[in-house]
Amino acid sequence: MNNIMRIAGRNLMRYRRRTLLTVSLITLGVVSVLTFISVAGSFRQMMIGQITDSMLGHMQVHRRGYVASTDSLPLNLNIKEAEAKKLVAPLKSLPQGEANSSRIKCGAMLRNYVETTHIRLTAINPQQEHLALPLLAGRIKGSDIKSLTRGKILIPEILARGLKIKRGATVVLVATNRDGSVNGKSFRVAGIVDGLSGPGGRDGYLHIDDARELLRIKGAEIAEVAIRVKSSTNLRKLKMALTKKLGAKLEVHSWRQLSPFSTIAKMIDLLTLFVQIMLVSIVLISVTNVMIMAVYERIREIGSIAAMGVRPRTILWLFLVEGLLLGSIGTLVGIVISFTTVLGLRASGFTFSFGRQQDLLLNPTMHLSTVLVVALAVMVVSALASLQPAIKASRMDPIEALRHV
Repeated sequence: MNNIMRIAGRNLMRYRRRTLLTVSLITLGVVSVLTFISVAGSFRQMMIGQITDSMLGHMQVHRRGYVASTDSLPLNLNIKEAEAKKLVAPLKSLPQGEANSSRIKCGAMLRNYVETTHIRLTAINPQQEHLALPLLAGRIKGSDIKSLTRGKILIPEILARGLKIKRGATVVLVATNRDGSVNGKSFRVAGIVDGLSGPGGRDGYLHIDDARELLRIKGAEIAEVAIRVKSSTNLRKLKMALTKKLGAKLEVHSWRQLSPFSTIAKMIDLLTLFVQIMLVSIVLISVTNVMIMAVYERIREIGSIAAMGVRPRTILWLFLVEGLLLGSIGTLVGIVISFTTVLGLRASGFTFSFGRQQDLLLNPTMHLSTVLVVALAVMVVSALASLQPAIKASRMDPIEALRHV
């Protein structure tokens, strides 16, 4: 095998321009794929992080049927106090579970004594919410999530700007409870919340005890529980495990089921797959073309070594190794260039915007698993591309090959 590799290397060096062009094409494909996967993966993780760590959590628990009617924020589908108490044990025993936050959601009329508008409210326990959604604090202007005490409210930016409400102002919330009666309560604006694109743009926050008083809810009734896990890699398994523990009355939803941004994540995955297919095409066409030309130009040479007693299997391996060397060299150079490019992007401090979030730092990372998959794909395709020309060369009749002009 060492002799075959040495001869294959010499054969490639005999046609340096063609070898260099082929290796360059493979290198370009590898660099394009690895750089795109690193950059797109960074954007994808940043986008998911903004959604899960500042709005939704990784998973949420609701009473069955609540999510299907979530646009109307139905109070009659809240999780009752007895059911909420039964949630404690399953949530504590959840593998990879890090934190959870109980919430109440409702709609209300917001009035600044001059104008009135509708607002969606998420009532929270500030300490729990800070642990479950650590990036929420970064969306609050002029305050902190932990300062959301009784009698205070966080107003979404779009409503604060429209009604000209500033921090420290007094507003009135008027809400209808489950029985249809109306109740009102005045609040002091503790801060302004930046909105993300999508349904969270008109969401305000208040203390969960204030919401129970406003809605005249008795006991520890809640609408949902937002859950944060240490790693979202096995989110589907965690969701299934929690669903089995909760029973039929409650259901678990991942962030993908609750956010329209999951479509963007799917598009990024499809683009990544498309780029990988392009890499396979480049390698396949390049190596196949080179190996076919190598066989055609060396017919007399193949006939000579076959007449000298070289076995067809050895000739087959000779051309296969040439194709594998092309793929290996191109892959190795491509990995080095990709790694250097990713390091350069990380050092440049490149930032981008996502929705209303500005100056998010791009942090591309090359994962070993991705590098191994791309390298393996190139090697396999290189071998497959070399197989047909190699088989043709190994089956040549020595007499006919020597007659070739």
